[in-house]
Amino acid sequence: MTTAGVVGRDAELAVLDRLVGDVRDRGAAVLVRGEPGIGKSALLRLAREAAAERGLRVLGATGVESETTLPFAGLHQLLRPLLGRLPALPSPQRRALAAAFGMSDDAAPELFLIGLAALNLLSDSAADQPLVLVVDDAHWLDRPSADVLGFVARRLESEPVVLLAAQRDGFPPVLAGPELEELHLERLDDGSAEELLERRAPQLDPGARGRLLELAAGNPLALTELPLRCVRDDDAPSTLTARLEDAFAARLPGLPAVTRDLLLVAALEDEGALGESLAAVSALGGDPVTAEALVPAVEVGLVATDGERLDFRHPLVRHAVTQRSTLPERRRAHLALARTLPELDRQVWHRASAADAPDEALAAELEEAGTRARRRGGVAAAQGAFERAARLSGDPAQRIRRYLRAAELAFEWGRPDVVDRLLQETAALDVPARDRIRLTVIRERSEEGIQGAGTRRLTEVAAAAAADGRTDQALLFLHAASLRCMWADASAATRARVLEVVEQALDPHDVLALEVMSNVAPLDRGAELLERLRALSSSPLDPSQARAAGFATSNVGDLPLSVELLAPLVPRLRADGRLGLLGRVLTVQAWNALNVGRFDLAVSAADEAARLAADSAQPLVRAVALGVQSAVAALRGGEGVEEGLAEAASLGLQVGSNGVLAVVQLARGIVALDQGRHEEAWDELVRLFDPTDPAHHPVVRSFSIGDLAEAATRSGHGAEVEPLVAGLEAIALRTPSPALHVGLRHARALLAPEDEAEELFAAALAADLGPWPFARARLQLAHGAWLRRQRRAAESRAPLRSARDTFDALGAVGWGDRARQELRASGEQSRPRTPEAREQLSPQELLIAQLAAEGLTNREIGARLYLSHRTVGTHLHRIFPKLGITSRVALRAAIGA
Repeated sequence: MTTAGVVGRDAELAVLDRLVGDVRDRGAAVLVRGEPGIGKSALLRLAREAAAERGLRVLGATGVESETTLPFAGLHQLLRPLLGRLPALPSPQRRALAAAFGMSDDAAPELFLIGLAALNLLSDSAADQPLVLVVDDAHWLDRPSADVLGFVARRLESEPVVLLAAQRDGFPPVLAGPELEELHLERLDDGSAEELLERRAPQLDPGARGRLLELAAGNPLALTELPLRCVRDDDAPSTLTARLEDAFAARLPGLPAVTRDLLLVAALEDEGALGESLAAVSALGGDPVTAEALVPAVEVGLVATDGERLDFRHPLVRHAVTQRSTLPERRRAHLALARTLPELDRQVWHRASAADAPDEALAAELEEAGTRARRRGGVAAAQGAFERAARLSGDPAQRIRRYLRAAELAFEWGRPDVVDRLLQETAALDVPARDRIRLTVIRERSEEGIQGAGTRRLTEVAAAAAADGRTDQALLFLHAASLRCMWADASAATRARVLEVVEQALDPHDVLALEVMSNVAPLDRGAELLERLRALSSSPLDPSQARAAGFATSNVGDLPLSVELLAPLVPRLRADGRLGLLGRVLTVQAWNALNVGRFDLAVSAADEAARLAADSAQPLVRAVALGVQSAVAALRGGEGVEEGLAEAASLGLQVGSNGVLAVVQLARGIVALDQGRHEEAWDELVRLFDPTDPAHHPVVRSFSIGDLAEAATRSGHGAEVEPLVAGLEAIALRTPSPALHVGLRHARALLAPEDEAEELFAAALAADLGPWPFARARLQLAHGAWLRRQRRAAESRAPLRSARDTFDALGAVGWGDRARQELRASGEQSRPRTPEAREQLSPQELLIAQLAAEGLTNREIGARLYLSHRTVGTHLHRIFPKLGITSRVALRAAIGA
């Protein structure tokens, strides 16, 4: 990689050179971070040159501050050279990108479908010629573009694509995830700073050199720009950034007026299209202006141009141009742009920027622009449009309505700081009673975490909405309140009030109402809920009803039924691109599958949910998924258990959910029990029963009683566990929860006196445990071990054999070894377990293999799993040798599909 003009960046250049050089073998994504002027753009420029020298295709985009309100502007800038390939994409993906880019009147679909379309567009192009994507000033990307690029960046490993993005310190990372590498540029050391200054200004005397080295403090841009201007102690700005901006601004007064106008127009528009800027300046002065007007600015190093684009030397140049202009000058420039730009929405925004008084007609146009932006998936753009429309509103009622809509969009965008600011501004107005309710709801929904007094307020707002005949809104508010009850363990009084409002406001037979009730009182109302849910499950359900029924049946303990209800929903959510909801569904499915012993399903669902949580920013989903992953990994003898549990616990604390902490604690207990650390298992699990413990949760503990009893009997805590079992026995009288009763039957048999144990083992084994294979095998192991201790070795072997075979089939390595040990002690030898071929596959590989075994093509699999078809092909090439096969035809037999 050529390093001309760059000093002190050898290590960083080596990293970028390696990634660009290896792009034909593996893809990657790198985020370069640092303060203004630290050299981020210079590194990207060198990477572009190195890519071009290697015959790679380079696509570029630059984030600009004014475009943060234009949905998919950055993505369109990056992918514009590839849009000729759009017709080759599958129809849903083609329509998704066309809608996102305003090439059709369709509403933009879920962001993830747009992400998949972008990924496949890049993948197909890279198959012909590897790609290097260069995104500068990524902190100014519009939010939808940043989200799509993050989605793509996490899926590049198998693609001949390298993504290099640069962003300024002080902004949240645009790209994040374990798949991404980050380079943080520090200031140059003294030797490198002196070398750079010597190259830039060899004529400086020692005094001036020392002064500039002190002022620049190792910042490369300062070392190259400050020598062009004499900076004295008595007039220098206080910060380095201000000094740099001042250095650029000092070059403006010497430029011709038409050149300054051209720079101002370009700074306010930011598209970079020289023709558009020239048209606006021509309209501004009334006379035609050509590109010759730009030459003086190029000569003093403020801008560069290739004849089609105008690029500022640095973002500080753009800022200097706008800050050194007057308000009337900026208004004239905005109006000139509004008269000459081709797109309606850009015209409206510039007119709004020029407005200095309320204008109801303009506010209505901005609102329409915001609605169009939201339709295209641009939540941030829509929020900005509604906020600006509110400020331009002459009608107070319209102003309040627009402010509240802007706050709702800011919540949807994930900006609680903006929500809070907008609600404060709205509350200062004369807000009518009905709008005060809406304001309260927005505030409650935007509170960080899920604890606090907001549950009661949401409930009262729901009651008011129901009294006003707004049942749909009442359901929305009650659902939010019920989730807080589930995940944050609300007080008994709060739960009672939520239930009271549910029964007054909602149809008690509606499945959505049943889900709300199951979140609030899954045990106390378990009998009636299970009866209604089982009756509903035999009827056709739409996706919303199937989700609600699946979640509700999980809450009340019928985990096998929940798995059955959610299974057909998963492919439909994938097809619709609803990956946020898909992540939640997969998490519930993974939790259910872990507890019933369907470990293949548990591990694949948890793996996918954990990955999707990164795409949809759902820490609660990721925490539960990691807990399930860790538990299954331990049961199957895998690695990375403690790391996964530690991250899950950290996320649980982050979201303030004792429900999540309880799931993590149960997973820790399962792991310790599996590994024979019974005292530790007791310590972990008993925390679920302590009301003062952060991991206490009345529902999650009901899933743990069998494990707790086993840990207690093996560690000398039998007497301590009996009152805990008795407490759940009392609850079991009120609910037929299968999960609770399976655990209690196991606990009774383990804790029974010798003269009662046989009868209790028989009763437990006589229950319908077909849908609960792991629980049945553990009960058989415990029964066989009890029989052997009673010197009934011959009788013990049948249940021990059944337990061993089930554990082997499930891949529960440790439990299978214990069954073999018991059989050996009874006088019977067992063959060592032969691992199933599918156990060699990662969770994602297993899922791909299953879909390929069903006959799906690589493109169809990629569309379902939101991967490129090339990535699917790469996985299959790894899968075949692991399974000892050479074709897709043999997949079904190899994985036992």
